[in-house]
Amino acid sequence: MLRAISGPRTERRPVKTALRLTLTVLLCAAALAVTAPLAAAWAAPSPPLRYVALGDSYAAEPLVPPADPADPACLRSLAGYPHVAARALGADLTDVSCSAATTGDLSTSQHPGVPPQYDALSPATDLVSVTIGANDARLFSEALKCVNVLPEPLGTSCAEENTADGTDRLAARIDAWAPTFDAVLDEIARRAPAAEVFVVGYGNYLRTGGCYPDQPFWSRDATYLQQTIDRLTAVLRRAAEEHRATFVDTYRPGIGHDSCAAPSDRYIEGVTPARPAAPLHPNAAGAQAIGEALTAAVTARRAS
Repeated sequence: MLRAISGPRTERRPVKTALRLTLTVLLCAAALAVTAPLAAAWAAPSPPLRYVALGDSYAAEPLVPPADPADPACLRSLAGYPHVAARALGADLTDVSCSAATTGDLSTSQHPGVPPQYDALSPATDLVSVTIGANDARLFSEALKCVNVLPEPLGTSCAEENTADGTDRLAARIDAWAPTFDAVLDEIARRAPAAEVFVVGYGNYLRTGGCYPDQPFWSRDATYLQQTIDRLTAVLRRAAEEHRATFVDTYRPGIGHDSCAAPSDRYIEGVTPARPAAPLHPNAAGAQAIGEALTAAVTARRAS
């Protein structure tokens, strides 16, 4: 009797075990079916940032090799700071910076066949950098007027000439231009509403007191020129802050690397360049340092 009763119960155990195994397999398969697409989505790389670089020769880096074959009239370099930053960020770069550009060239064609720089912007743009204003204030031509091959008093001081009537003519010109840059940032925001905007300031060209005769600017004129550049940079900084853009300081990274430094240490070349670059413009080392400063600013903003 005991054997007859216990026999059928023993036979059911393999059936129950098989059912449990089948149910476990089905549940695992269902879980995998749900989690696999999620895991694939998590593992998929994010698309590169769509980066547009606007600006003048401080961004274009004329005569720094290698030259950008697109838009030859712009004298744009493939080693300029936008390219340095784009490589570091893994960004998809559209560089439309152009030597001698003014703010007017952002909205109109600077050269035949060269579209307005604003045309590169779109709602799909993720990142914008811009350096502009020096040519609006005609700072390069004013700097050349400050060159004095002979020591004082055998020449004319540009600082004295520009402030002769008690008003700083260059400072007034920069201050009058300031609202134009406000409008530039408004237009960038209108055309690229989702983009993070980075305003890259002008750098450290001449140390206080200069280094005459290594660079042919009298001491007071060298100081005056750098103060004028600093005034323009302050306008850019103020506008960036008021428009919720990020200002990128390139003065501090250039301390000790101005045109008075030893040729191998310069980030900005002097009147007679010692390395491939336009006079009074960043060289390849300067472009690298500026690009690194921009990269750090982008990384910090995106992490905040």
